[in-house]
Amino acid sequence: MNTPLPDVPEVRVVGLPQLTQGFDLVERLDLPMHLKVHGPLEPMTGERLAQLAENISLTGRGGAGFPFGKKLRAVAKAAIRRGVRPVVVINGSEGEPPCRKDTVLINRAPHLILDGALLAAEALGARTLVVAVTRNSTEVSIRAALAERGLSDRRGQALRARVVRTPERMVSGEASSVIRAIGGGPALPPGRRERAAESGVGGLPTLLSNAETFAQLAVAARIGARRYGHTGLDSEPGTVMLTISGAVARPMVVEAPSGVPLRYILQMAGAPPMPQGVLTGGYHGNWIDAMAAHEAVISKESFASFGGALGAGAILPIGPETCPLGEALRVANWLAAETAGQCGPCKLGLPAAAGGLSDVINGGGQAALEALRAVTQAVKGRGACKHPDGSARFFASTLSAFTDDLAAHVLDGGCGRETTGVLPLPGPGYQEAEESIPSGEKLAVDWTLCQGHGLCADIVPELIRMGPDGYPALADASVPMHLRGRAQRAVRRCPALALRIEQPAPARPERSPRAALPPSGGRKALGPGRG
Repeated sequence: MNTPLPDVPEVRVVGLPQLTQGFDLVERLDLPMHLKVHGPLEPMTGERLAQLAENISLTGRGGAGFPFGKKLRAVAKAAIRRGVRPVVVINGSEGEPPCRKDTVLINRAPHLILDGALLAAEALGARTLVVAVTRNSTEVSIRAALAERGLSDRRGQALRARVVRTPERMVSGEASSVIRAIGGGPALPPGRRERAAESGVGGLPTLLSNAETFAQLAVAARIGARRYGHTGLDSEPGTVMLTISGAVARPMVVEAPSGVPLRYILQMAGAPPMPQGVLTGGYHGNWIDAMAAHEAVISKESFASFGGALGAGAILPIGPETCPLGEALRVANWLAAETAGQCGPCKLGLPAAAGGLSDVINGGGQAALEALRAVTQAVKGRGACKHPDGSARFFASTLSAFTDDLAAHVLDGGCGRETTGVLPLPGPGYQEAEESIPSGEKLAVDWTLCQGHGLCADIVPELIRMGPDGYPALADASVPMHLRGRAQRAVRRCPALALRIEQPAPARPERSPRAALPPSGGRKALGPGRG
């Protein structure tokens, strides 16, 4: 099945819109329409802005949930101590297949995001703004928005603004990957832990937050903390942007106040009335069962109390007709292929975990289950970035959420259901060529020729391992670019000529992106008339 989500799916609102205000009027709010809908915005001092963020309990909406006010103060403190001007970065990279909320905001309300980022830049005295995006549509929209404000990367400008394109990858949206890409390197984690607030872009203190966070800041700056707090829960005020997909009739992005019942959101999208489970927080998140989905409300605290995670706002129910372990295996293979190839837990551990889950599903029994649990535990806390930990969380949650299905596969040889592929994954050819990204090619074995020599598993253990039957077991995932050479060598060295590389199916031609809109009179920065 696997239908990738469109860049801009249907958008729905529960209650009064805040971030999505004006979406009922136009497809995209250019600067004049943005100002008509939201009104002008006055600058704030750094202290006032940090206080506002703290008063509304604003945390990062990209998944980590770090308090924005604390981050703002840290950047200001580092910049003052070092006597340098900081950098502000909008992280609009959204490489996870079930996430589209930031893409929707950048495509339809880019100026609201820019408002929040420019507020922060002016408060901090920053002279550089960088926007990182993943897709053609988001790049076109944000470039048009910068042009409408008269912002560019030309020398002599009070604020220099530029756009950086990152590949559509799970690891490319991590803060360290974005910072590395801005500096001209690959959009991969550098393998060392550094705080962006201390040393980010060009070694300067950097305020990096995701698109929705800056948009929320802009809304709060206009209406004030008290009015902002009238929406949603007292502990988590305001609205939340959610992407709903999986086994739903209508995939959509929803803006909803915190505190709204999750079951209501699922009903809006046409989810099954009694789902087998609901994956919360995306592919680095956690599963919750049908009862928890019925009782939970939209909030970090509520989701956590049921073992879920709000994360980046992706919510994916699956229905009773599909095998949940098979669905998880499809995601597991994709997560394994998304490895940056820079550390053992990611490069070797995730393919081994995906292979272990395949063994469990295909009758490996209790031994296969124990081996899977062991490798999942071994991956935790040892990676060069957060990808291994997030993937291990997904594996562990899958094993604990679907115990009946797990028992059926371990003890009875299967649950009797096909895997229908309701969890969205990218289509063929979704990547641009870059080192360490999936190539689209896959390894395949002609089983009528294979004699189980095992040379292939020695050459490329990330993709091939020897199964309990003495024959190779292949990861059902695309060959990463950094492993293509070894994969080709494994094919050449197979004594039985049983191994081959299959080329990806040709991608469907994409529509041409909308042309960038022309400048609208040189409006700059926070509102009309500002230089």
